[in-house]
This record gives sequence, structure tokens and C-alpha cells, in this order.
Amino acid sequence: MEFDANYTVPKMIKNTAETYPEVYAQYKRLPNNEFEPITYRDMFQIALDFGAGLVSIGVKKEDKIGLISDNRAEWQQADIGIMAIGAIDVPRGCDATIIDLEKILSITEAEIVIAENNSQVQKILSIKEKLPALKKFICFESDIKPETFDLAKENNVEIINFSEMLKIGQKWRIENKGKVEELLEAGTGEDVATIIFTSGTTGDPKGVVLTHKNFLAQLDELPERIFVNPGDKALSVLPIWHVFEREVEYVIMIQAGTICYSKPVGSILLADFKKLNPHLLPAVPRVFEAVYDGIQKKMRKTGGIVQTLFNFFVKVAIIHKRMQRKMFKQNACFKAYKPVFWWILFIIPWSLMWPLYWLGDLIVLRKIKAMLGNNFRAGISGGGAYPFNIDEFFWAIGVNIVEGYGLTETAPVVSVRPLAAPIFRTIGSPIRGIQARIVDMDGYVLGRCKEGILQIKGPTVMKGYYKRPDLTEKVMTVDGWLDTGDLAIFTIHDELQIKGRIKDTIVLRGGENLEPLPIEMKLSESRFIKQAVVVGQDKRYLGALILVDEEEVKSYAATNGLQFDTYENLLQSEEIQKLYEGEIANLVNAKTGFKMFERVNKFRLITKPFEVGVELSAKQEIMRFRLAEIYKKEIDSMFVEE
Repeated sequence: MEFDANYTVPKMIKNTAETYPEVYAQYKRLPNNEFEPITYRDMFQIALDFGAGLVSIGVKKEDKIGLISDNRAEWQQADIGIMAIGAIDVPRGCDATIIDLEKILSITEAEIVIAENNSQVQKILSIKEKLPALKKFICFESDIKPETFDLAKENNVEIINFSEMLKIGQKWRIENKGKVEELLEAGTGEDVATIIFTSGTTGDPKGVVLTHKNFLAQLDELPERIFVNPGDKALSVLPIWHVFEREVEYVIMIQAGTICYSKPVGSILLADFKKLNPHLLPAVPRVFEAVYDGIQKKMRKTGGIVQTLFNFFVKVAIIHKRMQRKMFKQNACFKAYKPVFWWILFIIPWSLMWPLYWLGDLIVLRKIKAMLGNNFRAGISGGGAYPFNIDEFFWAIGVNIVEGYGLTETAPVVSVRPLAAPIFRTIGSPIRGIQARIVDMDGYVLGRCKEGILQIKGPTVMKGYYKRPDLTEKVMTVDGWLDTGDLAIFTIHDELQIKGRIKDTIVLRGGENLEPLPIEMKLSESRFIKQAVVVGQDKRYLGALILVDEEEVKSYAATNGLQFDTYENLLQSEEIQKLYEGEIANLVNAKTGFKMFERVNKFRLITKPFEVGVELSAKQEIMRFRLAEIYKKEIDSMFVEE
């Protein structure tokens, strides 16, 4: 469907609420872990009440409002209310550090911050002197402690509960009939909906400015690829402030689906699966890996004939599906081939294996699939690369998990593998309205089946980075294309396959985004480290290549009486390995301002100095994609269990 220039996200929600008023929009998690259903009509009215409450306390169009909370029903209600009156949300999760919050809230000069709980209020009040604009907190939870109220009062900051704001808004709507609805109708697609900061403690914060049109342009085709029936349930486990989860929820809501708020914790997630019996699970790859690992552990624990049958029938399923993909052209194709060849080659073994596959499905695989409930239609993997072995396993046993790709700067979806016609190991072709091209390092456009840098153009591309035209200029070409910094390749049928990243930002398998430079700079403070390069794209944790300072290492060896025959053997000795383990642990930790996922778990020592034209650019900048090639063996050895 196409939307006119005046369409906004709240107008889309309004349309769904008017069309399906009694369908459940949300399942709100209660303190006792039970769920309370909320209809579309009620959710929309709560949002309007909240928007009216904001207007009553002086919020105007384009005002920036901090939204510091993890995913919950109230987040979406508050956000719709913010956007309905033309204000702009500035979101972040509860794991945001004080440095994150200082940068985000000071840059946007937010006067009002919506905080999930007492902990978030205290965190922000601790830096109040750096946030002179801050005047009010609105809290989702009522756990605010007396000492927090006292501290707020000392800083001339008011604290209001979310439920109280709804009452204020209801009163204002009675006294100003139709006013909040008028504000909603006055919105246009070009209005800014949100400013999402893509980095915090680890580098310059970049506030991605996204409009309503950026979000809605994707909804022209996404419902065709990720289809939902009214009332179908989707389990929400990702932080909603991440643009991936946010857009997924819009895909669900435009089709009148139901969002069920869960958590990416194994025991809670599995319990919610049993309780809610969902149809969809949007998640980062790590969640699907956890499901896969859980299945494997359960089989190993069971042991005996059950495990033997499981292993056998999974192998049968994988082989059967590999042949089927060849026969039915379901693999990524980089050169033309005639399926008739594969039919001739595989028709007999494929046919003979079919009864075996059917038997395995009957006695083993169906029980595995039953762990996901009898309604489960598909998982949508985003926020990181979907591992090959996980993809092949679920494909083989008949569980549809599709991979999507995008950036915060593209709000976020560029493409997603269609549920109805998936092509293995691709993210499908770009969605309708989005142009994509592959260019080489010099910017020349490449044809199909040639690997290069992916660039995007279309109505989903951001307006720019907030107050940073210099950073915007770096990622936008003169002819209006966004440079993603990602390596990609087109198949002969125009499906995209993402091959890696050129830009510095690392995305771990759990969806965590981080900038490696501050970690590398911190590591380089050690006298034993000349240079450090952090790696870990699409991995569970970070590793580092450590360029050692030979003189300092030999001096340490002499001082401590370490005997060695060759320098290489010295570096591999237990004493030197422990030395570097200690240096890394002491430099990168919570006390030095780093988050848990920013810590370096593995490292490899290297001795060859970096050279311009090899590892370094003419500007003396590290060319990370070159290092990935030169030190592939060393890097792979850090992630062998992956």
C-alpha cells in the first residue's frame, strides 16, 4: 500500500484502531509475569491521553523528549502519544551508561525525560548539572524512593507518574475537545519522529534523524514479506528503542497483530512461548542460537536411542533440503544454471529419501518444532549476521527463520528474505521503493555478482545526523546515496548477500553496536602494546589483534628472569600470555567506563608493524577489511567455538 505525504505513524495506528478496535494490540506483562491484554481502541486512547497530558504541561511540536526504558507496553503507548502531538522521542534502553545519557540528553536539550524506574531517574539526576534543560521526569513504574524525590526537588526537577499523566491528559481532553486529535491530523510524513543515537561511550554520538515517512515507506511492501493476520501474536524480546524492533512492531500493528512483551532470557522466553503460543519471533541471531543450543543440549542430556535418532534424522533432513534447494533454485545463484541437471542428478536419491525425511519429521522433528508452539509461523533474524549452521538446521527441520538487513540510517529495513519464497543465505531483494547498488573502493558502480560496498537510496534514508552535517556529509554521496560501509553482492536474480563490513562499527551477534577505536586507544596505553585492533563482527564476543612492543617485552623477560630460545616462543609462553591477559583486563573494564560486551575475551599477539598501503591507508588509518584478510587465521582461531 502507498501512503500520502500527510500520513504519519500515529495516523497508521489510528486507522488500525478504527478498523480492528476489539483486536488485542498488546499483551502487557504484569509484575507476577501474567499478561494483561489491551485492545487497539484502548491502546490508541491511552496514547492520546498521554499526548494530551504532554500538551497540558507545555510540550510543543518538535520538542525533544527523552525516552529511557526497555521494551514494555507503556513504551509504545507513550511514544505514539509523543508523535501524535508532533514531538520527537530520543530513546535509549536501561543499560545506557551515564556517559551515554549525558551526551544524548544534553545534545538534544531535552526538558522532559520519560524514565522506566527509580534507577534510571537516579542515574540521570547524578549528572543534572550537565543537563541544565531538564525539568521533569515521567516514570512508568511507581517505585520512586523518597530520597529520589528529595534529590529531584533539590535540583528543581519534578517527578510525575505515567498513570498520573494519563489522568491529567484525560482531564485536558475533556476541557479541550478534539484538540489532541487536531494535532495528530496536522502531522505530515516529513515531520521528525525520532532521533536515535547509534553510539554512546564508544565514540562520537551520532543522532540519526528519522521522519514518519522513513518508517512508513517500508510498510508498502514489508507486510507482503512478513504477513500477519489480525490477532496473530508476535513475541517482543528486543529493546524497542532499537530501530529493528521498532519497525517490526509497526509491521505488526499495521496488520492488526498483537505484540507480547517478553524478555531475551532463556527461562522467561520458553515459558512465554508455552503460555502465549506466538506466531512470530523477531530477534537477533543470538536468540535463535540459544534455541538451537537448547535443543542440542536437551538431546545430549536425553542420550541413548533418542539422541541417535535425532542426529540421524537431522542429517537426513539437511541432505534432503540441500538437494531440494538445488532442484528448486532456492540457493543464492551467482551464475546461471539449469535446474534440469540437478533434477536428473537428484530426483532418485531425493525421492528415496522422502519417506525417511517424513518418518524423521513424524517421530523426531515435529517434537522439536512443538517446542515453539503449534502457531509458530516464522522468526525474523536481524541486528547481526545469521550463522550458516543455524540457518541450515532450522531450514532442514522445517522452521522458517528469515534474515533481514538494514541500518538505523535506513529506518532500518533495506531487505528481508520473504517468508513465502525464501532464498537460502540471502536477505532477498531490496524492498519496493529502495534502490541499492554495489560500488568499488573508488565509487565505480559494479554489476551483479561482484562484491563491493553497498549503497542505498530511497524514502527510508535518514534526514541526517542531528547537528552533525559534517558526519552526514561523510556517509552521503554527492548524488544522494547512503554509503552503508557494508560489503555486499547481488545474485543473478537481484537478491542481496551481505559479506562483511568496511566501516569501523562492530555489531555483535546479540545486536550490540560498538565502536572499536576507544577500546583500541585504551589498550594502547599499555607499554607492552604498540597497537591494538578489535575484531568480533557477527561474533558473540570481542577479540583483539595485539601488536606487541618487542623492546618492552624483552625488557620484561629480562627483569623477571624468563628464559627463551626465540622471540616467537617467548610470546607464546605462559608468562607473557598472562601478562597480556592482565593488561587487557586492567585497561578495559567497568571501572574504566566500558560495558560488559565491550570487553576483550580473546587476543592474539602479532609482531609485524603495520605499513601504509598494506594495513594502513594513506591517512595512517587502519584498513580493517585488509586486516581481516591478512590475519584471517589468527582471527578465526579466537572464535573457534563459534
